[in-house]
Amino acid sequence: MEEIRSAMEQQMDLMADLVQKLSGELRTGLQPAYANFIGFFHAIDWKEPWIMGLMAFHALFLMVTLLSRRHLNFHMFLFLFSLGGVYFAESLNRVLRKNWKIFSTQNYFDPNGVFLSVLWSGPLLVIAMIILINTLFSLCYLIVKWKRAELRHRARLARTKQE
Repeated sequence: MEEIRSAMEQQMDLMADLVQKLSGELRTGLQPAYANFIGFFHAIDWKEPWIMGLMAFHALFLMVTLLSRRHLNFHMFLFLFSLGGVYFAESLNRVLRKNWKIFSTQNYFDPNGVFLSVLWSGPLLVIAMIILINTLFSLCYLIVKWKRAELRHRARLARTKQE
């Protein structure tokens, strides 16, 4: 019995060490990512008119998406528009990288397109996911409605058959 108890204690100690190491690695592993995000956030001049316009565009696009959630055909247009915006982000980044002096105080458009991916494609993908989730909920509701109608129809047919 004592052997089992000591084996269990050793196993518990081993598990506690593993959990401590894992939590320590997670804490130190996320710190560089957080520091990079904060550095990216502070490197952007949020008062530039075109960045404020971009944020206003995304806010307006999100509001239109949320307010038109019952209109599935319009949602499909918005869905294709947002995914089209993501698709053409690379070309847009190339054009903006060449002409940044016209509208900006500094060049945000790196060759990898990180800035445009975060501030253009990221919000568009979030909105596309909202549209997709709304469409799936609408389709589930439509399937339930269809099945109820089918069951009512079958019940009506069974009643008329009995009479």
